[in-house]
Amino acid sequence: MKDENEKPPVYRLYRRRFTGLLGFILLGLVTGMPWVWFGPISTETAQAFDISISQVNWLGNIMSCVFLPVSLLIPIFCTRFGIRRCAEVGVVMLLISGWVRYAGTIESLSPQSAYTLLIFGQFFSAISQPIFQVLGPKYSEMWFDLNGRTTATMVIAISNPVGGAISQLLSPLVGTPKQSILVLAIISTVVVPAIFLIESEPPSPPTYAGSKASQSLYSLVCAMVGRVRRDDPAYMTPHERLDFTINTLIFGVLAGAASAISILSAQYFEPEGYSDTIAGLFGATLLLSGVLAGVITAPLFDRVLTHHLGITIKILVPIAAGAWLSLIWAVKPNDTGGIFAIMAIIGICSLIMLPVGLELAVEVTRNADSSAAILWCSGNAFGIIFILAEGALRASATASPPYNMHTALVLHGVIVMVVGSSVVFVRAKQVRREMDVRMAQQLDSNRHVEGVPMHTLGTSFSGQSIQSIDKEENGWIQDKSIPLPDRRDDTRAEVIGTVVR
Repeated sequence: MKDENEKPPVYRLYRRRFTGLLGFILLGLVTGMPWVWFGPISTETAQAFDISISQVNWLGNIMSCVFLPVSLLIPIFCTRFGIRRCAEVGVVMLLISGWVRYAGTIESLSPQSAYTLLIFGQFFSAISQPIFQVLGPKYSEMWFDLNGRTTATMVIAISNPVGGAISQLLSPLVGTPKQSILVLAIISTVVVPAIFLIESEPPSPPTYAGSKASQSLYSLVCAMVGRVRRDDPAYMTPHERLDFTINTLIFGVLAGAASAISILSAQYFEPEGYSDTIAGLFGATLLLSGVLAGVITAPLFDRVLTHHLGITIKILVPIAAGAWLSLIWAVKPNDTGGIFAIMAIIGICSLIMLPVGLELAVEVTRNADSSAAILWCSGNAFGIIFILAEGALRASATASPPYNMHTALVLHGVIVMVVGSSVVFVRAKQVRREMDVRMAQQLDSNRHVEGVPMHTLGTSFSGQSIQSIDKEENGWIQDKSIPLPDRRDDTRAEVIGTVVR
């Protein structure tokens, strides 16, 4: 006989999840700025600090290099201390980075000393940036249900490239390179209070997946090499391992390619006769067109295309790869319109793939923070490879035009096309979503919800509640809820925050 005191699981949605989401967005925007800040003004920065173009490139490369180990440490730190403590570390590093970088603008410093401070400032930025990227899927899993999880992941994921787009527009417009560094320090300071919007976890989880304890990065690595038992929660089938491997490569190449063209934008386009402002607009077009597409499509993945992540990547990846390849012929003098069009296509396809890739990785691994860490680590690793290799392929001063990047564009397009072709092997079974739906159905069945007419429960015939609970003792909540009948006189209403379609 079932113990009357035993409480079934309760899945709830809290309104304050949106304040935390806003905190992630604001901090993601600002932590995305330093990485590509010097891309559109690389030539001016080299002149202002009396350093080489290669040294300016390393202001972006150092962030990619530091990103790699930091991103892999975040799941470990988060498991032990929680999301809020990780975010606090990121904010402190962001604040330090802004003013250390500005200290490098002091006129009395030698070029070597000034450059050292710039590097240290970028180093601290590199610690803060991955925190608000890697933790995005984990935050959405812990605070959002099936009808909002992909959208939450999307807005967190694109906030960082949006920050990059803003920085590409802003850095050439705010004066000299040294004045622009002061502007970046002020922005880094103003955003600090956003940390108070973020909480680690809700009192009650939104879904079954959100109720489970985080798995370690080590367990994911063991699962990928087939070293866990079938009954272990970390177990992955051979095809899930293949899907995650291909997803990691495609995500890494697309993210790395976008990073490279953002950091090297002036070096790609200025030799062909385009100004630094136009070069910055090319990069901004890539990012902002993708943001607009992501905002439109993410809710569709939550509510309409809920089981079509695999089909999505099989359509978008070949289009993106073809667009990258076309830049080989498009980057030439007096082709502004063509380049803008190609950048928009790349942005739309690539940035839609950000949340889709992150969510698909969690679906096949059931490990939100560790899978996100590996994907973002892959993106930065490929970014380093692209930047170093393409910097080495820059033409000489005697070429026509001097210092052109045509050979680099060939390498760029071919790598994206070759890796993108592997998408045909992806199956993309959404295991986590199926598990959440199954557990919600089982919960409904155990509570005999099916024996109560829909109109008496205040629900639609799709299974979605039309009742909302506005306030509860634990705090403000907004719940898609199913009030459950009880045989006792003091009938108690439990809430289920998962809508089963």
